[in-house]
Amino acid sequence: MASDHDMLWRRCVHLGRVLLPLVDQEPWRQDRRRETLRARDIDTALGERLIEVFAALAAHAVAVDTSVSASEFDALPLRVVAEAATGKRDYELLAGLPDTFADDHDEQAVNVFRLYTYRGGQYSHQLFLLGRELRHALIVLAEHSPAPSPTCGEVFRRAGEPGLSQ
Repeated sequence: MASDHDMLWRRCVHLGRVLLPLVDQEPWRQDRRRETLRARDIDTALGERLIEVFAALAAHAVAVDTSVSASEFDALPLRVVAEAATGKRDYELLAGLPDTFADDHDEQAVNVFRLYTYRGGQYSHQLFLLGRELRHALIVLAEHSPAPSPTCGEVFRRAGEPGLSQ
């Protein structure tokens, strides 16, 4: 049976996975993001995967800092996740991660993030740029939400609506 911490991480990963498909409901946003990544010499597939894991790491860091359990995660405001994306140091986002990962792709993405964090230089700069892209994506979702203070749960509800591709 999975621990609450493992379940919390899975909720955070799910947020990261649904984020870009929701933002990309307006196709021009995907084109703009990919153009921006290419202009910054960031491979688009890797950049988008790092944005996903960045979202998971930012949400996880906020949840751990505020002692939010997996069952309370849906109430976490998007605004605080967006603030963590650019307000926390890269290495701070890595604190408190699970010892093992249920998904090898998630573990690999976290390891790439970890490598970029500790290599510094251009890699650290790329993480900074990806953090800005993540913050922008979260703000777009918040602005398009009918809720006055959108939460992670609102994102999950929108991702589950019929007709939305993931």
